[in-house]
Formats: sequence, structure tokens, C-alpha cells
Amino acid sequence: MSGFKKFLLRGNLVELAVAFVVGAAFAGLVKDFASSFITPLIALIGGEPDYTGLAVTINGTKFPYGVFVTSAIAFAITAAIVYFFVVLPTTKLIERMDRGKEATERECPQCLSDIPLKARRCRYCTAEVVPTAEAPY
Repeated sequence: MSGFKKFLLRGNLVELAVAFVVGAAFAGLVKDFASSFITPLIALIGGEPDYTGLAVTINGTKFPYGVFVTSAIAFAITAAIVYFFVVLPTTKLIERMDRGKEATERECPQCLSDIPLKARRCRYCTAEVVPTAEAPY
């Protein structure tokens, strides 16, 4: 039982659970944003915000393609919202935070692997390299 307890209380499992809960809450937020603001904008352009009623009947069998169309539009809107309001700003923030950091590695001129700046020999291809401190500028 103690092994099971350790498994449940491991940091990465708890972090995963928290991420799942926050992700579910964020999904609800994005869904509500799309239904409150984006879907009415689509209705202004297309005339109808909900296409779930669209269907075609062939030989007595109903194919409700409107459900797919509505889901595809919702997915595209959700993906765009997540990209432009979460991914893009986060990427820009991380780039700004990393600007001041000094490089600790460089490429080996022979095998293009990352090696420490002060290395005299590549750990992958064993080619001799001039350390950065001694490199002529």
C-alpha cells in the first residue's frame, strides 16, 4: 500500500492532475467565449450560428452533416483562440525572458552537435575545436 501511496503523491502525477483540471476549466472558458462572442459574429456573416440542423436524407437514412460542420467551426475557433491568446503571447514572453541568457553551448563545426563553449574536442565526433575563449574574433 505504501508504494501505491508514493505513486499517487509523486510530484508529476499531482502536476498532471492539476494541469488536467485547469485545462478542463480553460476549455470551458474558451467554449463560452466562442459561443458568446465568436458564434454571433459568424451569425452576422453567415446568417445562422448553429448548423446542427443541416442534414441530407438518402434512401430514408438521415446524414446530419451539420453536426460535423458546427464541430469543425468550433474546433477552428477554439484552436485560433488558444493560439492567438495563449501560445503566441507565451512564446513572446519566453523569448523576452531568454534574451539576457548567455549561451553555454555551440555547434561542432564537423558534426554540428552541441558542445560546451570551452570544449577543445567534440564529445561526439572527437574533432579538435578551438575553445570560444581562444577563438579569434
